[in-house]
Amino acid sequence: MKKKKILLLSDDLRMHSGVATQSKEMVIGTIGTYDWVQIAAAINHPEKGQIVDMSEALSEEYKIKNGYLKIYPTSGYGNPDILREILHIEKPDAILHFTDPRQWIWLYEMEHELRQHIPIMYYNIWDDLPDPKYNRYYYKSCDLLMSISKQTYGINKRVLSEDNYDDWQLKYVPHGIDPKVFFKIDAGDTRFKHFEAEHGLDEYDFKILYLNRNIRRKQPNDVMLAFKHFVDQLPLDKRDKCCLIYHTQVVDDHGTDLKAVHEHLMPDYNVVFTQDVQPVFDPQQMNFIYNSADVYINLASNEGFGLGSAEALMAETPIIVNVTGGLQDQCGFKKEDGTYLTADDYIELQSNHRGKYKEHGEWAKPVFPSNISCQGSPLTPYIFDDRVQYEDAGNAMKYWYDKTIEERSVAGQKGREFMLSNDARLSSPHLAQNTIDSINTVFEKWKPRKKYTLEVV
Repeated sequence: MKKKKILLLSDDLRMHSGVATQSKEMVIGTIGTYDWVQIAAAINHPEKGQIVDMSEALSEEYKIKNGYLKIYPTSGYGNPDILREILHIEKPDAILHFTDPRQWIWLYEMEHELRQHIPIMYYNIWDDLPDPKYNRYYYKSCDLLMSISKQTYGINKRVLSEDNYDDWQLKYVPHGIDPKVFFKIDAGDTRFKHFEAEHGLDEYDFKILYLNRNIRRKQPNDVMLAFKHFVDQLPLDKRDKCCLIYHTQVVDDHGTDLKAVHEHLMPDYNVVFTQDVQPVFDPQQMNFIYNSADVYINLASNEGFGLGSAEALMAETPIIVNVTGGLQDQCGFKKEDGTYLTADDYIELQSNHRGKYKEHGEWAKPVFPSNISCQGSPLTPYIFDDRVQYEDAGNAMKYWYDKTIEERSVAGQKGREFMLSNDARLSSPHLAQNTIDSINTVFEKWKPRKKYTLEVV
């Protein structure tokens, strides 16, 4: 049977952004079921205008025979002319786009033209409440919404509640982490020990890892202040054995100068900046740094999913996270009957950031926001900003410090088990199967739009 072909619009899957990483997981995991074409975005793409046939790379790197993947690199996210040209050349059976809807306004403006022939699918996420009603017409331009977080699933359901969307058109399809890339490493592994020595990480007994971008909403300064608050609670002879690891750009116009923060606010506390030694880590080195850390932390005030904490859990490293956005899905929050919160629960719950449910998996130490403020911009007029108190985060660090190495190890093991479970479905095989189930249903049930649609106003 001839495979269906899907045109993916997203970050170039060969690159290292979160969107690119999950685009790759989705494509590689489903390439036995579908043929794929990608309009591959980058800021200034060095291969712009070329066509890259990935069949040889699929065969050599992934041992995939007869896999079809062609990449059309572009600077930016494309335009109608590029799309029409590729539709003519490749003749795909569906379009799947991924990332902020404001990148795809040109696509939505031509949705009626496209949906006369093929369905439009959207792998979507939204960081926070209140429900973004300003996204409604973006959502309505799509035949399938695959929600990356449970919170987003609830948002999609409520925003489209009056638009007669069927259940098959709204699905919860969370990101998936590859358990073969991120896993627990034997502490005696020679390459791992060399990695720790190279970055000066072998000098410490307790390490906390920050891996987010250096931008304001990721709260890098609050993490540093939280670390100071934590260390100040320790006996003097224990303090020098603790360190905070920043694997991020040290200076960023959208964030801060982290070395200046360290120098002026806490010069006597141990902070390691890995990019002083090496700016970018390959997947193996990423697994090494997760294994080196005792705890991973994410205090972002808005966070759609949180790939770093999910990868850390897959590597059996416990986490400290703000209870916001998709980070909630990784905490394993439980209802009164002891079962995990589901995507359907979030239709009514909306978010657990106010702490309705407190019980959670032992691999996580959630920190609930102490302040929820409403921010906005002309394109996104309102969105909550969930801010934690840094002292609460520092106390969460102390919580993990007070655990024995064995207790942290057991917690990490249970975190990986949760990621691989059918309750969480946060592994790459789950992502592939969820994607196949959702898209196959579209091919089964989708009906082309009529050439004209008349509405009575």
